[in-house]
Amino acid sequence: MDAYISICIIGKNEEKCITRCMEAIKDFGFPIIYTDTGSTDRTLEIVARYTDNIYHFEWCHDFSKARNFCAMQAPTDWIWVIDCDEYIKDSNLHELADLCKFDENNNTIGTIVQRDIFYQRGQHAFSATRLGRIYHRGFCHYEGIIHEQIVPISKETKATYRDLSFSQNHDGYSDPNVLAMKSKRNADLLHIALREGEDPYLYYQLGRCYTVLDQPADAADAYGRGLALDVDPDLFYVKSMVESYGYSLLDLKEYETALSFENIYDTFANTADFLFLMGLIYMNNALFDKAIQEFKKATAYASSTVEGVNSFLAYYNIGVIYECLGQTKEALSYYRKCGDYTPARERSEVLTHG
Repeated sequence: MDAYISICIIGKNEEKCITRCMEAIKDFGFPIIYTDTGSTDRTLEIVARYTDNIYHFEWCHDFSKARNFCAMQAPTDWIWVIDCDEYIKDSNLHELADLCKFDENNNTIGTIVQRDIFYQRGQHAFSATRLGRIYHRGFCHYEGIIHEQIVPISKETKATYRDLSFSQNHDGYSDPNVLAMKSKRNADLLHIALREGEDPYLYYQLGRCYTVLDQPADAADAYGRGLALDVDPDLFYVKSMVESYGYSLLDLKEYETALSFENIYDTFANTADFLFLMGLIYMNNALFDKAIQEFKKATAYASSTVEGVNSFLAYYNIGVIYECLGQTKEALSYYRKCGDYTPARERSEVLTHG
């Protein structure tokens, strides 16, 4: 049967992770199109074990141009984009086939869930986001030199999105040294992009870079500039930008400024992540009753973007508050709700045995 979709990958010096990526997709039976942007390690040798469709693109500091070039080499119009440091965990090829049935007037972009493993505030953390990764190259393409996005080619049309029950892991930023290096590179490219015009999404990504580089003042400035523009509060990245801005203010010890988030509470208090942030803001302003209330609200949510804010992290902070207030019994009760979370177990040991 002829393939209806191609898997497109761009990369450079990815010998450490490309095998895992390829192993996860090799049995789908779709053409794999790999475009290299200048590898000097064993990446090309490894890729050749999985596909003959290997192309070369001279790097020009523009990720969209590289991705669009790669897509144009595919034998199909439907494109599925995967990065070398990602690997598919769950897939549903029936859903994929259904999405790709129609080629006419199709501005539909398929989205998948990505679980990111990253390094933040001295420890590994986890978050989950939905990303557009599947599209028809006759109607959509990539735009943006950095943190590129799939958008309709025609400015007269709008994209529609279909959430697929696909998931993948991404751990390219789990090494703090690699994360810092890539964040510095990305920040430089984002500044270039912003010279061409202000865009809230680019400011969001710039703020993320500065957060990684432990430059909270620059991060807060970027987030603030992005939120000052016309933004849609329902977009995932806008919610994330609001939360990231709040964390930057806390890092800067601008607790009273962070308390102004009460003014946007009704708009954003529909996720465990925002409620947890509000708990921290109240906690740092010594409004302990309100902090406990927000942490408890966060635990009512079945899911969260950052792992633990709807469970062990919220319970741990409630325990900390009760311990600071001298209410040992209540503190122990909440520490024990945290399961294997090490800081909670350590505090339980101290309170139990002295």
